[in-house]
Amino acid sequence: MRKRNYSPHRGVLSRFDRHFFNGGERFTYIGSGELGGKAHGLAHMKGVLESSLKQRYAPDIAVEIPTLTVVTTDLFDQFMKQNDLYRVAYSGERDDQKALAFQQADLPVQLVGDLRALVQQVHTPLAVRSSSMLEDAMFEPFASVYATKMVPNNQPDADSRFRTLVEAVKFVYASTFFKSAADYMKATHHSTRDEKMAVIIQEVVGGRFGERFYPHISGVMRSYNFYPSGNALPEEGVVDLALGLGRIIVDEGIAWSYSPAYPRANPPYKSIGDLLKQSQLEFWAIRMGGPPAYDPVRETEYMRKYGIEESEYDGTLEHIASTYDPQDGRITIGTSVKGPRVIDFAPILKADLLPLNDLLITLRKTCEDTTGSLVEIEFAVELGRERCAPATFGFLQVRPMVVARAQVDIADGEMSGDGVLLASETVLGNGELDSIRDVVFVDPDRFDIKATREIAAELDGVNRSLVEAKRPYLLVGFGRWGTTDPLGGIPV
Repeated sequence: MRKRNYSPHRGVLSRFDRHFFNGGERFTYIGSGELGGKAHGLAHMKGVLESSLKQRYAPDIAVEIPTLTVVTTDLFDQFMKQNDLYRVAYSGERDDQKALAFQQADLPVQLVGDLRALVQQVHTPLAVRSSSMLEDAMFEPFASVYATKMVPNNQPDADSRFRTLVEAVKFVYASTFFKSAADYMKATHHSTRDEKMAVIIQEVVGGRFGERFYPHISGVMRSYNFYPSGNALPEEGVVDLALGLGRIIVDEGIAWSYSPAYPRANPPYKSIGDLLKQSQLEFWAIRMGGPPAYDPVRETEYMRKYGIEESEYDGTLEHIASTYDPQDGRITIGTSVKGPRVIDFAPILKADLLPLNDLLITLRKTCEDTTGSLVEIEFAVELGRERCAPATFGFLQVRPMVVARAQVDIADGEMSGDGVLLASETVLGNGELDSIRDVVFVDPDRFDIKATREIAAELDGVNRSLVEAKRPYLLVGFGRWGTTDPLGGIPV
């Protein structure tokens, strides 16, 4: 494997200096190692965004990368070695046991002092995110393989904020060796021994609404659309939008999806009833009230899922939702009338309250030109309190998107017959594999949505045995694979 150089000295970040840090420095790093893939991508895009997009969309939208500090990889190495954690990391212990061992270990003295200086000046919610050396590799993106921990960072005393931040950093370190990461490494022919972890500490885009903190919009844009509908083409890309923190898109697959070439197109549902069933009903936010039950080894310790009625109370639905009028069977843009809400972002996409779609199209082209590849972009938007503007667009991540270019033409007659096991008009990708030796499928006659965790555990055993035997297999099941919602499919 060829090692990429993510040296902080090549980027636009400044060295963190606890003696002069006043909370106003926007891009800093702690340590003398490397930034990791995610932080390198952000540093690389900073100048591009400022030169090509920032002025173009002002004053309607302020395009920016949220303020961040990167803890470089050398401090991860030091943490692991001084606490003899590799022994635990490579053991067969459960994820929670590994996470607990990491929590009981001590961070390097230099890092402890710098983190304390940081929290003394910063009082906004923080996202503590992974930025590993293998993350965002050109041909095997490590999207959502490692943990992200959100912390409110609003305790009145600096000591409490410091302890919470330290626990979050240790949790992200521990996630390097969690089972899901190890399984992904094995599937992509890597080893956790090849990995080194940097950590990004970044301000969360959003606003505080009572005891909740969240953005009006979280989103993911991809250069290629595997499931185009209507007149949309795969090459025109796809955008997923959701209310609240982006966890609901990345981990649960719940979003308003559309082609940026046709932002006003009606969704591909057979009826309004289907649309209402598929509309987002809950959202994630950071809890800003009293402290939750102490649980530093849980990723969502400071997060909570709320119903959209809470967002209506917060006043955050006005510019992103429509309303179903049961009397005339129509959906009306906005929330001025009573009725079930549909989070379809129509006030922005159809009524043009904000040039968000135009920005996304331009941003995609800019990122593709800069990286030389198809991309996947994560972002969050905090809307202005009156008619959306001025809004803040937070650029959170860009990573390469791998799309197989193989083209396999299938005649209509090949879609049926004695030799056809499965056939579909809509599939993910296009290609041919001749190495499949087994088929593992969830029996539809015995499938029970309430037993998905047990099904996942049973499949895990089957997977381990087939992987160890080096027998490539096809896995067939229901719903969303790997979801965090056990009612949405076969969970993690």
